[in-house]
Amino acid sequence: MVLGLSGSTGGVRHHDGVPLDPTPRVPEVPEAVSARALLTVSGADRPGVTARLFTALAGGAPAVEVLDVEQVVVHGQLVLGVVVGALAGEDAVDERALLQHLGRLAADVSADVGVRVDVEAATAGPVAVPAGRPHHVILLGRPVAPEAVAGAARSIAAVGGNIDAIRRLSDYPVTSFELTVSGAEATALRTALASVAATTGTDIAVEQVGLARRSKRLIVLDVDSTLVRGEVIDELAARAGRAAEVARITAAAMNGELDFAESLRKRVAVLAGLPAEVLDEVREALVLTPGARTLIRTLQRLGFRCGIVSGGFTQITDPLAESLGLDFAAANTLEVIDGRLTGGLVGEIVDRPGKARALARFAAQYGIPLDQTVAVGDGANDLDMLNTAGLGIAFNAKPFVREQAHTALNQPYLDAVLQVLGFTRDEVLDAS
Repeated sequence: MVLGLSGSTGGVRHHDGVPLDPTPRVPEVPEAVSARALLTVSGADRPGVTARLFTALAGGAPAVEVLDVEQVVVHGQLVLGVVVGALAGEDAVDERALLQHLGRLAADVSADVGVRVDVEAATAGPVAVPAGRPHHVILLGRPVAPEAVAGAARSIAAVGGNIDAIRRLSDYPVTSFELTVSGAEATALRTALASVAATTGTDIAVEQVGLARRSKRLIVLDVDSTLVRGEVIDELAARAGRAAEVARITAAAMNGELDFAESLRKRVAVLAGLPAEVLDEVREALVLTPGARTLIRTLQRLGFRCGIVSGGFTQITDPLAESLGLDFAAANTLEVIDGRLTGGLVGEIVDRPGKARALARFAAQYGIPLDQTVAVGDGANDLDMLNTAGLGIAFNAKPFVREQAHTALNQPYLDAVLQVLGFTRDEVLDAS
């Protein structure tokens, strides 16, 4: 049975909203037959509504226990739900007494108050709990279109999932929502939502609910086309008059068509003879990706170790890391003799497996397990690093990189990584 008490008119309403009598009264109800009841309060939010509801429940008969509570405020409108149960030794919730208490509450707070006696739950036994661990599904876009939410909801249902809760994470610089989903297997859920992301242009990330999500403590960022816009090697090649040639090699390497170490040697070779001063020129011309400073500053204030692992060059990355106050940096080193680039490299090459080794090395240095690390990158040479980290994020990446990473972001703002990690816009502002 569902009965509603309308505080705005002081009258009693059935669940269909039809007024029965303008005079407040307690409707005739059948004898209570359930061990639990769902109470709902909805209306304009104001201080004290929750307190008054529980005060009414505590103010005498019926004596009940609180089994569950959920409350949300959406643009000033309160929705509060409370499941109460009969105390030990009682067979059922006294529905008549509940209605009397809540009738007074409805008039007091000018809200709609409802009671649903859960007869089916009392007779059907325990409610089945969906199998599997619940997941967070994060939708990000500029904007998030209704069809994206609809498509995600349909896909979740199609793989046996249920949306238990939805909350907004941010409204700037991207809009993002977090759905808590139970009952769906992770691989099936990711596969189903990937097609929704592709057709709607909305980023959709899936992460398992649990402590691991908020226990991340170290982040590694790729540099070229991730932390900064563009590719440093292409800028250097332009100054050598070989821009087109090097750009073709770079594209092939990032798409996984060439071995990275081989492609790097080919590209560096064309720089032979350039004066070392061009490195300073290129470094000073670097443009950070929007949101980069916000991401780093926020994570640092949350206690993260932050650093960069790059297939680029230490002559560029080391000063960049210092200027951003990063904890660590790894990259290749261009050979310079007599003030000019030789076209060669010095030391071990930081290639695709080298990036993963660097991540593991820095995590070990700070005593942080790999499952508590995050890696962000865009190219084929980032894949081992992305898959070694506890969470690998493909940022504006090539399609085949997106497909192999844990999750993908196709937004122009690097601080959208914070929403994938579950931080709200308000939390970011508090940390800044």
